Amino acid sequence: MPAFENLTVAQKEDLVVSLASLLIHDAGVELSAENINAVIAASGNTVAAFWASLYAKILADKDMDQLIISPGAAAAPAAAGAAGEAAEEAVVEESSSSEESVGGAGGLFGSDSDDDW
Repeated sequence: MPAFENLTVAQKEDLVVSLASLLIHDAGVELSAENINAVIAASGNTVAAFWASLYAKILADKDMDQLIISPGAAAAPAAAGAAGEAAEEAVVEESSSSEESVGGAGGLFGSDSDDDW
């Protein structure tokens, strides 16, 4: 398929396992490494051995319906907190460095106090 030609091997494997996991969930079957591997084999695809067990462990205690409805919702608060802290640090650094302003072009072309005009 042309849409998948530019995917790396890892991206393709991630996509295959993700779709297999969604199919298993939709069928109402237990999401296990064995079932993921069975769906992948039935689809004619192959993936590295660790993918199925990784997904099964990660998704074992997750509400798949909630993940489908709001993907990334669990990661958003953590990312927002980290971004907020970084922004606060940047503001503090900016305000302390602005006190030492050298004006104009920052002395790039000589002293700004010399008017050569």
